[in-house]
Amino acid sequence: MADSTSMFLSLAAVSALLGFAWLALAMDVHWQQVLGSKAPLGVSRAVLRTLGVGGLTASALFCFLADRPTMAILVWLMLLAGGALLTAFTLAWRPRLLRVLWPWGS
Repeated sequence: MADSTSMFLSLAAVSALLGFAWLALAMDVHWQQVLGSKAPLGVSRAVLRTLGVGGLTASALFCFLADRPTMAILVWLMLLAGGALLTAFTLAWRPRLLRVLWPWGS
């Protein structure tokens, strides 16, 4: 049981990070910062937003699979804060690292 709990929590953390990174890429400023493209996003913006919301939703679901609801909500909120902070730091210091999340974007 401990193995499945740690697996679900790891998946929740990765999903939260990916969700915030995709939501950041859906913004023109971060798109240009990461991919260096001056072209507008177009249809990619809707796809990136959908992926971002899906990542955050998957993170919540993995938290609920890992633990009881009261603890799952607390852990999910902490993962949201950590994912947002890590995404912000990545955008500030090494934005090109996020290029792997949308390789066909530029």
